[in-house]
Amino acid sequence: MALKIILTILIILVVLLVVLYFVGKKMQKKQAEQEAQIEAAKQTVTMLIIDKKKLRLKDAGLPAAVLEQTPKYMRRAKFPIVKAKIGPQIMSLICDASIFDIVPVKKEVKATVSGIYITDVKGIRGKLNTAPAKKKGKFRSWVDKMQEKAGAKPLK
Repeated sequence: MALKIILTILIILVVLLVVLYFVGKKMQKKQAEQEAQIEAAKQTVTMLIIDKKKLRLKDAGLPAAVLEQTPKYMRRAKFPIVKAKIGPQIMSLICDASIFDIVPVKKEVKATVSGIYITDVKGIRGKLNTAPAKKKGKFRSWVDKMQEKAGAKPLK
């Protein structure tokens, strides 16, 4: 009896892993296509950054077409939004999360933009401030301390 239950659970887990594998491959292909589209449409633009915040799409002041194309489960998520002056226009743009911390406020920058998506930022006058290093958590500092006592090399 117990053997049947264990076998059933194992079969369900194997089927679940196979399904996740194929879904992951499909999502990876879709992401690669999106990256190619972003690379094809990118332009370098000079802009003055007015403000940056993490906001919901409906509060960000983005065009209605963007809201309609966004999946329903993503509409409530907060996105890194940058308000910038590009030429005479003031626009709200979505920023890449990896560069959001280094985007300077109230400074002029050269940004690589693809549609309304900022993918890269470079300073015009001087260098941009790098993002501050993340503070180590208690567990990470404890692990580093124990490795130091044991004489092991610290993990990166």
